[in-house]
This record gives sequence, C-alpha cells and structure tokens, in this order.
Amino acid sequence: MTITCLDLEGVLVPEIWIAFAEATGIPELKKTTRDEPDYDKLMNYRLEILREHGLGLKEIQDTIATIDPMPGAKEFLDELRSICQVIIISDTFAQFATPLMKKLGWPTIMCNELIVAESGEITGFKMRCEKSKLTTVKALQSIGYDTIASGDSFNDLGMIQASKAGFLFRTTDQIKADYPQYPAFTTYDELLDAIKKELN
Repeated sequence: MTITCLDLEGVLVPEIWIAFAEATGIPELKKTTRDEPDYDKLMNYRLEILREHGLGLKEIQDTIATIDPMPGAKEFLDELRSICQVIIISDTFAQFATPLMKKLGWPTIMCNELIVAESGEITGFKMRCEKSKLTTVKALQSIGYDTIASGDSFNDLGMIQASKAGFLFRTTDQIKADYPQYPAFTTYDELLDAIKKELN
C-alpha cells in the first residue's frame, strides 16, 4: 500500500508568493523555500514586508484567484489518483490553497493556517506540526503505508529522503547538484512513469 506525497507550489501550481510579488511590484516577496530553507524565518520576513506595505489576506487572495494550475497538472493528478492514493503536503496555508484545490479537482491537502485579524491583516501563522512534510510521511509509514515523494525545494528534501522513492521536480540547478542521488524531472509524463515503476 503506497501513498504518493506531492508538494504543491512549484510542482502543481505556480509559486503564490512570486505571483503576488509580481502583482504588487514588491520584488522582496519573490523569496521562496528554494532560497531560504528556514520556513519560520521566511514567513516572518514575508509578514514584515506585508505590514510595511499595508497588505493583508484579501490582496493575496485576489492574486490567487488569477492563478491556474500548471499546464497538465490536473491531468497528471487525475491519472495518478486513479492508480494510487495521493496526498499533497504543503507548507502553504488553507486560506491560500482552497481556491487552488477547487481548480485541481479537490485532491487531499495537508497544510498550515494563517492567523488573520478582523482587519484582514495577517498577524501570524500556525504550522500543523514541526517539519510537517517529513513528520507526515513518517506518520503515514507508521500506520502501514509506503510513501513516494516529489517536490522542488529544500523543504521537500525530508519527505523525499524518508520515502521508499523520491523524485525532484522542476527544481533548481543547485538542489540537483547537491542531491544527485534523486532523479530530477521536468515533465509530468516523466514523473508519472517513474512513480508507476515504483508502484509495480
């Protein structure tokens, strides 16, 4: 019994913060987990910039409404879900992810939650658990599942390393160079074929 665990941003949908940085013209918000491995540090950095510019949840959600899944992502996910169980494990937040899950056909996602004031200001964030991707994969293994994992960033490496098979997808040259033991793919067909081989 195998569950495939996928990252969300950079794998199935574009990076939300990069899209928001482009929409607002604030280049500092383009920094992602590809650049900063410490997620708490990254989020606190982002919240400080939002405060400086008087931006809140509504402005980010307005940008998210314009984001579509990457070309081929929904078809890839539909086919993968027809052959095995799939969970998206993301460090994003429920307030960001829900509109994107609708566009992807409501797959299962495990993510975090923003703390939002009545004014709409994002005052903080609540992580579901520490090292959420690695912790979730280990929890699935503890109840009898094998896991296959794929992602593109530093924060995906824990679940990739802990799984029976792990794949990098549309990652950076630096991560590919640092982790040559993991096959790196750029198309959904390649990733789907690799997962299918592991399932057989």
